[in-house]
Amino acid sequence: MLSETKSLKELLGENTISGARELTLPEKDGAFRCVACGHRCLIRPGRAGVCRVRFNEGGELRVPGGYVAGLQIDPIEKKPFYHAYPGRDALSFGMMGCDLHCSYCQNWVTSQALRDDDAVAMPRFCDAGQLVNLALQHGAPVVVSTYNEPLITADWSVKVFERAVEAGLVCGFVSNGNATPEVLEYIKPYVSLYKVDLKTFNDKSYRKLGCTLKNVLETVERLYDMGFWVEIVTLVIPGFNDSDDELNSIAEFLAGISADIPWHVTAFHPDYNMQDPGRTPVATLMRAYDLGKAAGLRYIYPGNIPGGFGDREHTHCPSCNATLIERRGFYVTRNLMKGSHCPDCDAQVPGVWEENAPTHSDGDGIPIPLSL
Repeated sequence: MLSETKSLKELLGENTISGARELTLPEKDGAFRCVACGHRCLIRPGRAGVCRVRFNEGGELRVPGGYVAGLQIDPIEKKPFYHAYPGRDALSFGMMGCDLHCSYCQNWVTSQALRDDDAVAMPRFCDAGQLVNLALQHGAPVVVSTYNEPLITADWSVKVFERAVEAGLVCGFVSNGNATPEVLEYIKPYVSLYKVDLKTFNDKSYRKLGCTLKNVLETVERLYDMGFWVEIVTLVIPGFNDSDDELNSIAEFLAGISADIPWHVTAFHPDYNMQDPGRTPVATLMRAYDLGKAAGLRYIYPGNIPGGFGDREHTHCPSCNATLIERRGFYVTRNLMKGSHCPDCDAQVPGVWEENAPTHSDGDGIPIPLSL
């Protein structure tokens, strides 16, 4: 529990680990360059980076470690990953802090915890082994760092992922994509799945959120080239990024990398400091779906309105168009795939598949909060 005499900043500052040397570039006078995210902060002694959770203490990088702020069993479709372990659960853990400050953040209680006095989450202290054991106890084959921005807590994630990989589990990041080549090389031995929120195709809009479009686009390209399994999400917000021009630009960019990258176009609902736009209409996401198809993408998934899109929530064979995986929201109602292949024409379907996958979701599609 939070101390009655210590602020959240003080408490978290006392529960840190030494930052990974791969993410720390020494500079003059005890300063260093942190390369955990695209800001590449120059952090002098006694100061913190943009994220506010990575700081210089006497010439040493101290970073978050040894706690979680969010911990639950989620259907992997909630991440969302649709082409990896369909119907299975993922142990999802998150910490505190973010390198961006999106006004519509749905995880603001953890991501903005040191930036907004109203965002107060409860840290729960643990070690990496406890998290991996929870995944094994609940039969979750995947462990995912999520809820806050995992790039800025990559050092702790890797400690968890080292144990997870040893136990035969698969690991993933759910991230804003404001990465660096250094941090991607650092996590690559452990992370197989990487979801990027491609929030907009407008650099001015991205700068209002806290980074640049160029850096996120370069990250997506680099992730694909490095062999991560990549899925992209665009939360489609009325009046912000829902024009034909912008949605088409995103679709063409992704198709230019690979037509096999799944693109999730999901519905916005008012949250945090963005209460003005209404919910995204079904028709807008259907329009995004059509634009994605016209650009050449094979897998576009409208989301956040279960049952609102007919068979567009399903996965279809890229060769014969047979229905392979049927979904309603986060629940897989039927999985007909034969390993990684279509059972009708034997075409290979891109993704990360199990040879003996369940024929439908193991659970009921509802997240399960966990205690330590």
